[in-house]
Amino acid sequence: MTGHPFTLRLPVVAAPMFLISGPELVLASCEAGVIGSFPTPNCRTLDELDEWMTQITRRLDASRAAGRRPAPWAANLVTHRTNARLKDDLALVARHKPPLVITALGAPTPAVEMVKSYGGMIYADVGSIALARKAAAAGVDGLALLTAGAGGHTGHLSPFAFVSAVREFFDGTIVLSGGIADGAGIAGAIAAGADLIYMGTRFLASEESMAPPAYKKMVVEHGVDDLIVSAAITGTSASWLRPSLVACGFDPDNLAPPANGRDYDSSTTASHKRWKDVWAAGQGMGVIHSVATVGQIVDDLETQYRAATARFLRAAG
Repeated sequence: MTGHPFTLRLPVVAAPMFLISGPELVLASCEAGVIGSFPTPNCRTLDELDEWMTQITRRLDASRAAGRRPAPWAANLVTHRTNARLKDDLALVARHKPPLVITALGAPTPAVEMVKSYGGMIYADVGSIALARKAAAAGVDGLALLTAGAGGHTGHLSPFAFVSAVREFFDGTIVLSGGIADGAGIAGAIAAGADLIYMGTRFLASEESMAPPAYKKMVVEHGVDDLIVSAAITGTSASWLRPSLVACGFDPDNLAPPANGRDYDSSTTASHKRWKDVWAAGQGMGVIHSVATVGQIVDDLETQYRAATARFLRAAG
């Protein structure tokens, strides 16, 4: 069964962004009617993660008690074997019960049974057909397809080709990423067979994101030609802002892979990480011209989405 169980203003997930997504962005997204999410490694300690989850659940509970209908929130878990904190992160997920859990950079298997035991939904980030098949076999409810054009850790497949191929064997929820940053892109992705859209870079330049002002300014002032895809920073292919690589002393035309391979351990501090001060973005940055509130962004997206839907219906006769 395709589709999703959530009541949303737009079929959008404000994608979890490393060092960018925090409680303020999550809550603003949910209250604007789209799914808010954050990666658990954004919290340097378990106490901080507990505090973030408590803050999110309490405020959304209060919003519902006041008669409003905020969208659900999602926790993004790194399930790669290098994440020594995964067991503890899962324990906090079990306590706070986010309606949606999205696994990344590893098999979703460690989280599937636990999330489903409390009635939550579990999706898995995948960047290839092979990984999509494995995640589907593990019993996930949805697949988040990382395609060419996505910011941060990215994929190589065309969004349209990826959706079509996955629909051949998977009838759960499909979340599509890939440089989607306006309402027309949302409409196009839905028409192509997706159920939800991952939108990260569009919310990176929001007032509520944790990105430094200079980072937001770089996204606003630069375009798609200023991006470079490389596995040299984290060990996994990602889309980076060329000016930030230069500012951190990297030669964008001569990047060497990290000596120690991939490392996504949430239990360590970020002080030694190569990617702490290197900034990622997706190809959707070309339509971002200013920093705005999440509410303003979602308003604009809805206007664009309705216009694109109307245009599609006219074209269909």
